[in-house]
Amino acid sequence: MEGFDAKRGIAEWAAEQVRPGETVLLDAGTTVGAMGEFLRHVTNLTVIAAGLTALEALADADGVRVECLGGTLRQLSQGFVGPLAEASLQRVSFDKAFLGADAVTADLGICEAELDQTRLKEMMIERAGEVYILAHSAKLGERPFHAWAPIPPGAVLVTDAAVDAKQVALFEDAGIRVQVV
Repeated sequence: MEGFDAKRGIAEWAAEQVRPGETVLLDAGTTVGAMGEFLRHVTNLTVIAAGLTALEALADADGVRVECLGGTLRQLSQGFVGPLAEASLQRVSFDKAFLGADAVTADLGICEAELDQTRLKEMMIERAGEVYILAHSAKLGERPFHAWAPIPPGAVLVTDAAVDAKQVALFEDAGIRVQVV
């Protein structure tokens, strides 16, 4: 699958995990943001959006209540970061968190460009009943930056069919479930 189609497939599978009546967090990023279009039909849903992509996709969706973290807009990712975003997270919890990443490794976790992004991811993980990391296979095993958020055992890594079997084994050995779509 090409990048766009792979991301869309990952987003669609992730959206299928959401049930009516749940509260979910959608992180910033293109793959997680793409979930918005697939969630528009879910009734009695509360979405806490950490970025503009999800906000835009769900702004006029009937039956979906949209909350925004707020904070400082990071233009590159179109996501909110900083003390205001962190303060918002301290006051909520959610059934499921869907997180994006610049890269993901089995040993270090979720890689982001800035420490404030990884701190936010850690807080999202702490407040979630279930954690899903949505990452195109090209991001697995990469280490482009030096800011990391550990992935808890039991989290689900959702990736595309182009994933290398060795990468899948590394994540599974670390107690992270892998869903290939």
